[in-house]
Amino acid sequence: MSRKTTLWIVLGFTALALLLSALAYPQLPESVPSHWNEKGEVDGYSSRGFGTLFVPFMIVGIGLMLLYIPNLDPLKANVDKFRPAYHWIILGFCAFFTYLHGLTLAAGLGWKFDMNTMIMPAFGLLFIGLGFMLDRAKQNWFIGIRTPWTLSSPTVWDKTHRTSGLLFKIAGAFSLLGLFFPKIGFWLMFVPVMVVGLGSVLISYLYFLQEKKA
Repeated sequence: MSRKTTLWIVLGFTALALLLSALAYPQLPESVPSHWNEKGEVDGYSSRGFGTLFVPFMIVGIGLMLLYIPNLDPLKANVDKFRPAYHWIILGFCAFFTYLHGLTLAAGLGWKFDMNTMIMPAFGLLFIGLGFMLDRAKQNWFIGIRTPWTLSSPTVWDKTHRTSGLLFKIAGAFSLLGLFFPKIGFWLMFVPVMVVGLGSVLISYLYFLQEKKA
């Protein structure tokens, strides 16, 4: 997928989020839900204006940043090797936040649903997508598992990203599994992600030690 096509789709998600805000705004109360706890219960609120505008501006801001920041990378040529997968992840983030924005507005309008249950499939698919991108990621300064050990060795980078890519897919699968076990769904979503995030750093160090011994 080209950069130009990705840019237009990012702007499309932004426009969709703004349209949802415009449609919901007249019926929203002055305070709208903005945060949920591990039980899927609302435990934080924001003003109506902030709740309708923050996410659309975040979508376009993050989307543009992710799209153009590789231009600053001295290893830009490596990014080009996996750019199609990277562009899909940018769109995945935009789709995820647009979906989350729709759920937030629906909650503000009084719709009754369990936020954790609604967000689990989107969260799981996003992490599975991240796993596929990590499989393909080549050494660079902005995207991927960037530790002193992966950035110092292309071999450590490749091994770490192949292993972490698999672990991210597994973490995403656990999130999807939470749909069948809603009582522990939040933990099936949260714990594997934390373990994989910290584990990827440790894995990179272990691969570095392995290479050093060899």
